[in-house]
Order: sequence, then C-alpha cells, then structure tokens
Amino acid sequence: MPVLEVRSLQKRYGSVTAVEDISFAVEPGEVFTIIGPNGAGKTTTLEMIEGLVTPDSGTISFGPLNWAKNSEQIKISIGVQPQASALFDMLTVKENLELFATFYPHSRPTAEVLEMINLTEQQHKYVKKLSGGQKQRLAIGLAMVNDPDIIFLDEPTTGLDPQARRNIWDIILKLKELGKTTILTTHYMEEAEKLSDRVCIVDQGKIVTMDTPAALIDRLTKEREVRLALMDGEQAASATEQAALRQETVTRTEREGASLKLWTTQPEETLYVLFGFTKERGYRVEQISIREMSLEDVFIAFTGKEWRD
Repeated sequence: MPVLEVRSLQKRYGSVTAVEDISFAVEPGEVFTIIGPNGAGKTTTLEMIEGLVTPDSGTISFGPLNWAKNSEQIKISIGVQPQASALFDMLTVKENLELFATFYPHSRPTAEVLEMINLTEQQHKYVKKLSGGQKQRLAIGLAMVNDPDIIFLDEPTTGLDPQARRNIWDIILKLKELGKTTILTTHYMEEAEKLSDRVCIVDQGKIVTMDTPAALIDRLTKEREVRLALMDGEQAASATEQAALRQETVTRTEREGASLKLWTTQPEETLYVLFGFTKERGYRVEQISIREMSLEDVFIAFTGKEWRD
C-alpha cells in the first residue's frame, strides 16, 4: 500500500495555473524525486502535500489518513526540511534540535540525530557560526527529530559545494537504510540519478514522465556518443569518419579538425571496426571516450529546456 498518494492535484493563483494535474503514488522506503524547470509547479505540489497550501481540487492521502480528517496525525508522522530562516541563530545546534523536539509527543534522541547529520562535534556551536553545508544538515536534522515516516526535502543541496552536497547525499542514503520514505526536489541531475528510486519530471504543472532513472534513460535512446581524437590530423579524422559512416550501427557523425564524434547503437562493435581501420592506415588515436546518456538528456528531451539552476 502506498504511504502517499496524490490524485488530480490542481492549484491556481488568479489567472496563473501553478499545478494543472498531478497524480502519483509513493511506496514505503522510496526516494521519490520531483524535478522540473523553474515555475514548473514542483514546490507548489510539495507545499500542498505538506499541508501548507490548500489545493483547489484533488486528493492527498497518507495511507488511510488525509488532511481534512487527520491533520494532527499527519503532522506528527511527516518531517519537513525548514528553510534557513527557521533556524535560531543564537541557539546552538543541540538547542535547536531539543527545541524542535518539544513540538512533538515523540522524538528521536538528540544524540542519534546529531550522529546521523554528522554534527556531533558542532553540537555546542551557535547556528550563526555554522557553514552553509552544516546549516543544511541541521535543517534536515530538524525534519528528523520526530522520527517521521516520510521526510520532505525541498532542494536541500542548492548552493552547496560538491563536498557539502555529498554529505547531504550520505544523510539521504542513511534515511533510506532506516526504511524512511523521502520526497525530494532538486536542481541537480546527478543527484536525482544517484539517489532516486523513481523520478517524476514536472513541467507546466503536469507530469511529463515518471519512472526509475535507469528506465527513463533506457527509454530515451539506445544510442551512445563516442569521441575520438586522432594525432595524425584532419585528413585522418575525415577518413575515419567515412569508415564509421559505412557501418549500419552508426547513425550520425560530427567532425571538427582532428576530433570526431559519432553516435552508434553498438559502441563496442563500432570501435572494434574503427580500431582495425586506424591500425591498417597507421593512424594514431590520442583519446577515446564513450558518453552514456544521463538524466539530464532525459530532462531536455521531455521538456525541451536546458537545465537551469
């Protein structure tokens, strides 16, 4: 049974339709990620599910519970990552956690939360002295104090450096190990691809596609991009391009000077033939790479937009 199910959510602000038609179900223990361009409706969707915004129409169910009849039960069973403004700068990390714990009838021990968010050594430091990454980890810790079944994280790594971002990833993976369900929005394709059990791409207030990252990528195309750089100049690259085009598995090519890009449905077979050709001609290959399709390619294919932070 899904732990969360939304059906036909709609929300308008005057003449602007923020969410036109959103429906999905989330299974226990999933990391379910909603991605989309700015203004796509993902944050409004999250706010409706969290009970912060009332939908114009549609239903939101947490198992047998819904906001109309069971709001108090839902509030103590979910965790919401607050924005930076929810942190009390003049309190320590530990004091922030202990304060938020008083808001609930049941809470996870503060020491456990500190360990999970890797802030045990900083527990007596005032929030105003924390780094950006540490503040984000504390914000997630505040969403965990009531030991919720479902945790909502709205772009938790935006603006962080790569190391701080990966620290947040570690926390999300720990939550998954504990069997928690995480609803995540993010601006980072790599993040969604690595963390998510399923990804939901939203654009213009509607879901355009939804599946596992691997299935979405596989559905996009079977082609792979192969890049070759030849040491023997433009003439060698041109001859190699012609050899590539004679293969049925090669769908198209691009050449710039001594560099060649080609797209093939069978990269191993294509490279075997091309290496035989370059060896026979005495051409030297300086560099070679095969680029796998990514979730960013899926995003662009379905929304027609380059990804923007």
